[in-house]
Amino acid sequence: METMNLWDSFVEEALAKLESLKLVRHLRPIHLPSDQQPKPIENEPQSNSISDQEEAGEEVFQMFDEMQQWERSSVEVHIAEETFQSWVSEISTTDYLGLSSHPTIKRAAAKAAQEHGMGPRGSALACGYTNYHRLLESCLADLKKKEKNDEVFFKFFAMDCLLCPTGFAANMALLVSIGSIASLLTVGSKPSEEDRIAIFSDALNHASIIDGICLAEHQQSVEVFIYRHCDILKCKMKKKVVVTDGLFSMDGDFAPMVEIVKLRKKHQFLLVVDDEFNCEEEVDICIGTLSKATGCYGGFIACRKSWKLIIQSRGRSFIFSTAMPVPDVVAAHAAVTVAKKETWRRREIWKRVQDFHVLTGIPISSPIISLIVGSEEKALLASRHLLTSGFYIIPIGPPAVPPNSCRLRVTLSAVHTMDDLKKLTTTLSQCINFKDVDIQISNKNAKL
Repeated sequence: METMNLWDSFVEEALAKLESLKLVRHLRPIHLPSDQQPKPIENEPQSNSISDQEEAGEEVFQMFDEMQQWERSSVEVHIAEETFQSWVSEISTTDYLGLSSHPTIKRAAAKAAQEHGMGPRGSALACGYTNYHRLLESCLADLKKKEKNDEVFFKFFAMDCLLCPTGFAANMALLVSIGSIASLLTVGSKPSEEDRIAIFSDALNHASIIDGICLAEHQQSVEVFIYRHCDILKCKMKKKVVVTDGLFSMDGDFAPMVEIVKLRKKHQFLLVVDDEFNCEEEVDICIGTLSKATGCYGGFIACRKSWKLIIQSRGRSFIFSTAMPVPDVVAAHAAVTVAKKETWRRREIWKRVQDFHVLTGIPISSPIISLIVGSEEKALLASRHLLTSGFYIIPIGPPAVPPNSCRLRVTLSAVHTMDDLKKLTTTLSQCINFKDVDIQISNKNAKL
């Protein structure tokens, strides 16, 4: 039996149990009053000016073919000398594509705020789910290549998307829901070994995955296997789930997705990936955040409609959280559209990755660069030197990473320039020797 057919039967049986208990929860979009209902963003309007378009009551979406001066506000800040001297808090940006300051996104959020304020404030199930939320969900489902054209498939197994307040909440809601499936199928008795669910988790997964698994364990319906980074263990349990980051935030390396997908086909486990990389059609459930590539706020789960019903009915972090504010939802929808149309941003971010490699000789593979320097003192001194030179690079130490593996975490953006990288690498070379720097490289030999 194919992986999804196997899990489809589990999910459908669990849903039937929820329905018999009258516990299936449904979302009911609230259509907010407006002269113009939200709609997918088309090409840039052809009016002569923005003011002409505004007077005509048209939406205004500006697109650009290259970096503009205002882009710098997403990677460049100015602080007072007094603040600089006493600066002890850690700040950073994960705005990889530099979209947080884009005028189209700012205007979209401002317009929504002027028309609706923050929107209905409550959980999505109570009163916080609007037509704007649904539009963004549809947009993300399409972006993640989860919709199918076959009418029969679409009717019964169509992919969808569920918005969550944060990416953290999305992982928590999904994993708790996975744990609830075994409990629902054995109501009134403790799940047997055969009924329990085996969850495999990479040792370096994000904290939200780890915490979600801990909550799932409390239901006594799952058994957890923590495998070495990018190495998977053996298990004879029938219900198996593999959950992994696509890009590991502390190390900057990618999960060996090609190998994991091959193992999925062989062992029929459910594959859950947080931000997958080039394997969208082989991933069963995708979790994502809107705070990185889109430069906005929120999280989402791209999954089948049956999974969406399970999650919104059993995922506590979704059920009991206030929904995303309408201006944030509208901004995220605009950001996704801009990111798709302004393709130069994706080209530039990967150029910056290559530029950093050329300038330092360090073999990096992503915009997250984790430079392991050793002791906490060495990492802190290097970070302070960089700060006095105009670069804020976060020093990472225990408990986020093991002792004596402290590191400097550099995050590149599409709106950084070659000049930025030259200045950064020159400053870095003054406090660390690039030849002595260790980085994390994915182990490509995944095993099950």
